[in-house]
Amino acid sequence: QVQLVESGGGLVQAGGSLRLSCAASGRTFTSYVMGWFRQAPGKEREFVGAINWSAGNTNYADSVRGRFTISRDNAKNTVYLQMNSLRAEDTAVYYCAARSGSSVYLREYQYWGQGTQVAVSS
Repeated sequence: QVQLVESGGGLVQAGGSLRLSCAASGRTFTSYVMGWFRQAPGKEREFVGAINWSAGNTNYADSVRGRFTISRDNAKNTVYLQMNSLRAEDTAVYYCAARSGSSVYLREYQYWGQGTQVAVSS
């Protein structure tokens, strides 16, 4: 059974940084794509970015490109979302997700974590 557990959320001032972690378990993820999504209060969930676990190629939403970076640690089975230059509009619950396959452009994911809250004060 796939389990995704996010951590690292919190309160940060605008301009600051946070690193979110997603610990993945339950299978080998080398043929999976790991994605990050977020949902702000009153808004729909939106795609943040994704990484192909084996190849390491990534894709980002325009709103975060250049500020956020996704990486993975194979030994720890963990995916990271490094968030820099945070803005008030980045405030949301951030979710880790996993999908089998190789494309970092598709948005349908099979497995989801429980989410971690990020709040950016202006």
